[in-house]
Amino acid sequence: MSDDKNLNDMIDDAKESASEFTKGANETFNSGENKKVLAGVLAILLGSLGIHKFILGYNREGIIILIVTFVLGLITCGFGASITGIIGIIEGIIYLTKTDAEFYNTYQVGNKPWF
Repeated sequence: MSDDKNLNDMIDDAKESASEFTKGANETFNSGENKKVLAGVLAILLGSLGIHKFILGYNREGIIILIVTFVLGLITCGFGASITGIIGIIEGIIYLTKTDAEFYNTYQVGNKPWF
């Protein structure tokens, strides 16, 4: 009987630990701050590829940046790619200087795709 009780206590403890881990993981992965920092850093480092747009869920804008980078960049010998790189740096700085609440309301709730 005591072995069954110990086993049940262990199972309950494991369920509680798993629940706490799941809650913490959800808070970490779904928080606006994580997208803010990730999008900001990627915009600064890889802005000409538009990866930061895809992170925020702006697929159309990300594809536009990719097209401008590769097609216009090829036609203009890299000028198009440098323009999208500068746009990425500007957007990355804007993302990182906003507060978490401003970023979340503007880019994740408000769906503002450019600047």
